[in-house]
Amino acid sequence: MKVLKNFNFKNKKVLIRCDFNVPLGDQGEILDDFRIKSTLPTIEYLMKESAKIILMSHLGRPEGKAVAELKLTPIQKLLEKYLNLPVRKSKDCIGKETEELVNEMKTGEVLLLENLRFHKEEEENDDNFTKDLVKLGDIYINDAFANCHRAHASMVGIPKYLPAAAGLLLEKEIKTLENFIRNPQKPLISIIGGKKVETKTKLIDAVSEISDWVLISGLIEKDLKEKNIKLKYPSKIISPIDSVNTFDIGPETIKIFQEKIIQAKTIFWNGPFGKIEEEKYRKGTKAIVETIIKSGAFSVVGGGETVEFINQMGLIDKFSHVSTGGGALLDFVCDGQLVAIEALK
Repeated sequence: MKVLKNFNFKNKKVLIRCDFNVPLGDQGEILDDFRIKSTLPTIEYLMKESAKIILMSHLGRPEGKAVAELKLTPIQKLLEKYLNLPVRKSKDCIGKETEELVNEMKTGEVLLLENLRFHKEEEENDDNFTKDLVKLGDIYINDAFANCHRAHASMVGIPKYLPAAAGLLLEKEIKTLENFIRNPQKPLISIIGGKKVETKTKLIDAVSEISDWVLISGLIEKDLKEKNIKLKYPSKIISPIDSVNTFDIGPETIKIFQEKIIQAKTIFWNGPFGKIEEEKYRKGTKAIVETIIKSGAFSVVGGGETVEFINQMGLIDKFSHVSTGGGALLDFVCDGQLVAIEALK
């Protein structure tokens, strides 16, 4: 798989697939900008290399229609602030008007294409839609780790037609996660919270193979029992012994979890340990955050809610690697590969 340093970008039109799928508030404001900030190093690298930078992303689930609330205007404004330069935005991601905007670009300029998912052909991986996107660039860069489990046109279609490479964010995600899976320092503690037991069972089994202990939330434990789901390595699982209606973990569980976490050399964490949208149910998740930091272990953290929570606490930089991926992270840890990464190879 090629990376940025393998290319000369001078005066080249570079199509970058980003993941700017960020949570929005009722007024269209961006609630968590972590994914946007994570792609800035790739954009800035290409600016220095005198490329013409064309950014593309999806936002939300417009289901193939143009939805006013899901236009990328808030992302455009935030990019202008962080890059400290004007960022133009096209009215569509394909078509004659968009092609004209691209052809007018000078080196170092940045253009943001409108929401890819305003076209149903994006998710269908339609070849004609892919070719319309391909017209816009000379080189394709994938920097959207969080979407790498999706076989969409902008993820797996474009690399069939253009020279392609991983961006700095994607390269870092792959290296860090491969190292974590293949060569973790022991003891390794995995912490699996959240509530989607169907997707979490496969993850728990996968991390149990390399972990010394796996700490799970009360909600996951409840679902495992109710649905009579058997785990591969039950002896490695530590469940809550007291919980607040499964909305949080109680003081005895916090103590047991802290004793395990503090011993770790490597920690993998995915999913909160309570109904964190309510302040009264945040004690367990806060205690996990604080203990991971105190442990000094190499920490890999991922999942939208978990990352948003850490970001709100202002503690993102206290963790060794905070992944931009949710479903992509789970799939990569479970299977070791993702369709869009395979497409780059």
